Amino acid sequence: MFVKVCGLRTECDVEVAVEAGADAIGFVFAESPRRVDPDAAARLAARVPDGVLTVGVFRDQPLDDVRALADATGVRAVQLHGHEDLAYFDALRAALPAGRTFIRAASVRDEAPAFGERGEDVLLLDAPVPGAGETWDLTGKRLPGPEVRWLLAGGLTPGNVAAAARTARPWGVDVSSGIESSRGVKDPELIRAFLAAARGAGPVARGPRSASA
Repeated sequence: MFVKVCGLRTECDVEVAVEAGADAIGFVFAESPRRVDPDAAARLAARVPDGVLTVGVFRDQPLDDVRALADATGVRAVQLHGHEDLAYFDALRAALPAGRTFIRAASVRDEAPAFGERGEDVLLLDAPVPGAGETWDLTGKRLPGPEVRWLLAGGLTPGNVAAAARTARPWGVDVSSGIESSRGVKDPELIRAFLAAARGAGPVARGPRSASA
């Protein structure tokens, strides 16, 4: 089970997540209580080992701003969590150096979008209100299979991630609010507990950089 831990803002957050076995670390650059300063993100990203993917999270931001932030912070993946269309994805991919992983994040309401519609390397399926810590109904929806590189997000916690993974059968999971002691403040013990619970839900998956290599 591939695990992305998102919304990290401190050295302690990053160190705990890496030590607990996170496959990816997310830094939020969109408007959010979890937003991190670019200089701080660059320092934190530099502390992350090569085997762990660093992800910059953006939402409906100008393409030039995304490119500049990705370059300045050195993140190895870009997650677009807004209304960015195929032309935006294509333009950003052309503007960035080769080798970056692209994650398309989509809020699921009625139908889950299909993998690959934006040429993404990884698809993230989230609750209708991303970042709010809300779960969503996994039943009755046509979700990708575990052979497809997709992440389940939305209201996941150490207490429910294993059951959610058994129901949705994702390739990986993404967590942010479910490991916080208060909004935007990560709890080290919750980070460790989430990683342990997620690891118990399924086999370890190959990282997305292997998929796009």
